[in-house]
Amino acid sequence: MRSARVAASVIGAAALGLTGCTGPYAATAGPASGGTLADGRTFTMALSADPGTLDPALTAMSIAVQVDRFLYDPLVHVAQDGTERAGLAEKWQADATTARFTLRRGVTCADGTPLTTRDVAANIAFMADVKNKSPMTGLLVNPGTTVRADAAAREITVTSKIPDAFLLRNIGMVPIVCGKGLADRGSLARGHHGTGMFTMTEAVPGDHYTLTRRKDYTWGPGPWKADQQGLPDKVRLRVIPNETTAANLLLSGELNAARLSGPDRQRLLGRGQFHADATDALGEIWFNHAPGRPGQDPALRRALVQAVKLTDIGKVLSSGTGKPSRGFVTNEPKVCKDNTVTGRLPPHDVDAAKSLLDRAGWKEDAEGDRRKGGKRLALTFVYPSQLGQPAASAAELLQKAWQAIGAKVTIKGVDTTGITQVIAGNASWDAAVLPLGLALPSQLRPFVSGPTPPNGTNFAHIKNAAYATLVGKASRMPGAKGCPTWGRAESELITQVDVIPFVDSVVPTFGAGARFEVSYSSVTPSSIRMYGD
Repeated sequence: MRSARVAASVIGAAALGLTGCTGPYAATAGPASGGTLADGRTFTMALSADPGTLDPALTAMSIAVQVDRFLYDPLVHVAQDGTERAGLAEKWQADATTARFTLRRGVTCADGTPLTTRDVAANIAFMADVKNKSPMTGLLVNPGTTVRADAAAREITVTSKIPDAFLLRNIGMVPIVCGKGLADRGSLARGHHGTGMFTMTEAVPGDHYTLTRRKDYTWGPGPWKADQQGLPDKVRLRVIPNETTAANLLLSGELNAARLSGPDRQRLLGRGQFHADATDALGEIWFNHAPGRPGQDPALRRALVQAVKLTDIGKVLSSGTGKPSRGFVTNEPKVCKDNTVTGRLPPHDVDAAKSLLDRAGWKEDAEGDRRKGGKRLALTFVYPSQLGQPAASAAELLQKAWQAIGAKVTIKGVDTTGITQVIAGNASWDAAVLPLGLALPSQLRPFVSGPTPPNGTNFAHIKNAAYATLVGKASRMPGAKGCPTWGRAESELITQVDVIPFVDSVVPTFGAGARFEVSYSSVTPSSIRMYGD
């Protein structure tokens, strides 16, 4: 079931509260002016749900990832402009198979004990071992990756068994826990034994979490200064599932930050409230290519897409606040910035869709139903119920459009358990809106190529030879060198109508009495500055 765990962890990054894009922890300078910087304050932020386990190697929940960013630092930070900055490591070098990191001097754990190269190596090795069932295996750390620690040189050398064009970013973003936590993962589940800017001092699951800033923290992003003005002394994370309640508390001054994706954001935008935005994947149509499924037929897939007006579906799905997709990777800062979508989506043309079905052998009978070889064209369409009424309305529009060209369509809203069943190969489906949340182009690869469940994460049974060939080449080109090739690979998925990304959501995190930046869909702890009246 490892494949199901990994796939479920990245489907619907923000919308479902899940993420596989823990992302580099962006390094930031002070925010734009918003009053007088104030010391000794508490930064209070809303969480839409309880984070559950906080063990960074055993969770992929976006809410847990947000909390963990306060508690556990990475080897390398990434600034908003995409440049790498020192984290726990002061130096690094990497190609597509080997990465070497030199640890900073003076890094200590939350209890004051020194962080060792052995600790860091053990973090990476844990994710590399498939027996540990980490949702980060195959995303941040490839299975079979080996790690060597050199205490005298303060170096960690990582060798990937599989070529990884983004080895530096992937290994650099692993949240590092200390040795005592590695020996007691139960303590990590409660947020202890960290290397980050804050420590956990109070936890009331389902209600709130209180974190205290470490005054000995001197290894922040880049040339960090511990005496900067406006840094919060404490962080209080309140579990507030209702967005209207969170918006009201923000306006009353009881919250300093709240991420709002629903209608309440409009009244805050109307007030000119400070906000930092994140772009999340939202509208991606997947087709099931498994043997015996209609989605195996490329002509049918193209006809289904031509039958719908994707711009209208996108407006409904995003409640009018989305923007056209530019690629499968949505999270900033991006390594590759190519637009792989525009101009490649099948154009809306109902007559062309009907004609294509006729030529493909899906003939219309006297009742207006499409049949091929006597078998009726019947489709089961699923969507994440967590996306709420907009997703249900978008599914109904798709159903109406596909029925208009002769298909019988059943729509189903499924919860997180249902999504897991779909991507584990244990559910019946033909088409789906299941958005991936990706930080790097390479993270798409296991979901659209290679082994299918239960042996892999290619849950839609996609076989695109052109994509596989291009990705094989791109994987051997370190960093941005391979971006054009990654872009061509993504385009092949769209050209073959394997997966169709059509709309992204823009989700603001509003602030009051504080300024901050958002990277990888969550607040960057090092960017928070508190302001007085």
